[in-house]
Amino acid sequence: MTAPDRLVIALAQLNPTVGDVAGNLALIRQARAAAAAAGADVLMTTELALSGYPPEDLVCKPAFLTALKHAAESLAVETADGGPAVLLATPWCEAIPAEGRPRPRVTNSVLYLDQGRIATRRDKHDLPNYGVFDEKRVFVAGPLPGPINVRGVRLGVMICEDMWTPDSAEALAETGAEILLVPNGSPFEHDKLDERLQLAVARVTESGLPLVYLNQVGGQDELVFDGASFVLQADCALAGQMPAFEVSLAITRWERQGSGWRCREAPLVKPAEGMEQIYRALMLGLGDYVNKNGFPGIILGLSGGIDSAISAAVAADALGPDRVRCVMLPSPYTSQDSLDDAAECASLLGIRLDSVSIEPAMQAFGSMLKPLFDGLAPNIAEENIQARARGLTLMALSNKLGPMVLSTGNKSEMSVGYATLYGDMCGGFNVLKDVYKTEVYALSNWRNQHHPRGALGPAGRVIPERIITKAPTAELKPNQTDQDTLPPYDQLDAILAGLIEREATVETLVDEGHPRATVLRVWKMLDGAEYKRRQAAPGVKITRRNLSRERRYPITNGFRAPRS
Repeated sequence: MTAPDRLVIALAQLNPTVGDVAGNLALIRQARAAAAAAGADVLMTTELALSGYPPEDLVCKPAFLTALKHAAESLAVETADGGPAVLLATPWCEAIPAEGRPRPRVTNSVLYLDQGRIATRRDKHDLPNYGVFDEKRVFVAGPLPGPINVRGVRLGVMICEDMWTPDSAEALAETGAEILLVPNGSPFEHDKLDERLQLAVARVTESGLPLVYLNQVGGQDELVFDGASFVLQADCALAGQMPAFEVSLAITRWERQGSGWRCREAPLVKPAEGMEQIYRALMLGLGDYVNKNGFPGIILGLSGGIDSAISAAVAADALGPDRVRCVMLPSPYTSQDSLDDAAECASLLGIRLDSVSIEPAMQAFGSMLKPLFDGLAPNIAEENIQARARGLTLMALSNKLGPMVLSTGNKSEMSVGYATLYGDMCGGFNVLKDVYKTEVYALSNWRNQHHPRGALGPAGRVIPERIITKAPTAELKPNQTDQDTLPPYDQLDAILAGLIEREATVETLVDEGHPRATVLRVWKMLDGAEYKRRQAAPGVKITRRNLSRERRYPITNGFRAPRS
């Protein structure tokens, strides 16, 4: 049989929902129908597309594994129609145990479906166990892979982490693979696309083979997957680039040239960069969290400050202004500027703004606690009562009206505990949880100058200029500003980035120009706030190290910052 000199590979950059086997199967079927219409030979899916990624302990449930197996087998039968074969990525268990039996042996696999059957499969060899990944907990590793014969072409499948080390690519090249295919569930981090490209170039250089990198799209709890899939020629030239943060089906057409293959046709879309990357990641993460969990919309406290303003803007862009409801919750310390700024911001965004004074609640708590507080000077207790009255009010409105409460604290505040448990930390999700305060300002300025692709909110300026330029304040006592309690945000954020993302020592940060006393103070605040962060709402991850899944410090912790 003569080896083919052409091959059409369809790349399904989809947005699956973890656990929704039937819904994910429907997405894959739709993609296969579109691929068939374009004359594709094979459809490639992203890592664990059938289950959604990451499925975590769902893969320990025999009922879930059974549903996956039935779905894969039903799709395999459909490939008898003469249409495209399918490289279906899914958890796989050969022998599914009964309920209550020992944990099943599950692999992170790609099944090759063709001619009405599951022809073969390949299992992920290198299971990541760092950062947000704990695959060794739920999967067993497969052997080094060999190529799959797809319509006469030997395709080498490396599943996500298998590309990040050289072993799998080397094994595939040595066993005759002609094109490398990499299905991924690679979460977004700012500027991570460059890192992926560099690793892919390394594998292409080592193997001499072209490479297809296919990544999923969508939000899953705190993770956002940005897509941005790409194709590299054997000489490392970029042959194709799919859009970031969007569902897409790409048809790539390949020709044999001499002893190798070259992609002669693929889409080439410039990916998002800079602040646009972060803003669209926040939009996608929030939108999918609300929509996939079935909330009708969100409700948040719009204070006239920058954090709530940019949170409202992201929500309006992700969900549409009609699904965003804001509440001004004034106290006797709320300035007229804040009232005016909140009203203007709501007007610019086209969202509803209600007002509920918390002064009656403050007076009620004052009366309730007077016998116990009598004779004691006002302090943080009275300030936190205000924050908790606001949180209680928002939760009551959520319970009565249905929308999810969106909390608005940024990473700088969450890091050092400048937030009130059961107060401004109330909510089902926090879109700014991994966004430093300095980035909040940058995002606000960017949004006022740009209308993000796919945004449902209005174009033009949406955050009043005074919100961006005025000194940030919690307005829990007269003449209060954040800088009464915290170092300047540019200094605070630089120190926090060092302590959190780099695990930098005090000496390193001092050598970088930060005052020793300030570094020690920030270290102490960071460690002391761990108990608060354990109780915080989930939020979109955009940095290399967020404050939940990737930074797991003990609450009871006897290791202290140096005294000097």
